Amino acid sequence: MEFSILWPINQVQWGAWSSAAITFVFGLLMFLAPRIGFRIRRLQPVGEKPEAIAEGRATMAGFYLGVSLCCLILGPQLFLFMALGFSWLFTAFGRLLAMMSDGANTPYNWVSVVVELVLASAPLALAFGFEA
Repeated sequence: MEFSILWPINQVQWGAWSSAAITFVFGLLMFLAPRIGFRIRRLQPVGEKPEAIAEGRATMAGFYLGVSLCCLILGPQLFLFMALGFSWLFTAFGRLLAMMSDGANTPYNWVSVVVELVLASAPLALAFGFEA
C-alpha cells in the first residue's frame, strides 16, 4: 500500500475530500471537547457521568477520526471512501428510522438527515466512479 496525500483535482474528488475533512473536524470536536459535541448534537450525559463522556471520545470520535484520516492520508483508495460514504449513509438511515419509529420527527433531525446524505453522497460518487 502506498502512502500519498489525496489532493483533489476535480469536483468529485473535492466533494469526497471535503466529506472526509468535515468528518475529521467532527471527530476532533468529539475527541477534544465532547461536552460541546454532545451539546451540538442535542445530547446530554445523565448526571455528568464520566462514562458518557468517555463514550463520546472513544466510540464517536474514534470512528470519525479513524475513517476520515485514512481517507485523507492514504490517498485515493476507493474502498476507504466507500467505507466513509456507507458509514454516513447508514447514519442517515438510522436517523430516518428513529424519526419514523421513535417519534424523533423534528426539524433538527431533518436538517441532520440532509447533511448526512450530502456527506455520504460525495465519497460514494468517487468510490463508484462518477467523475466530473
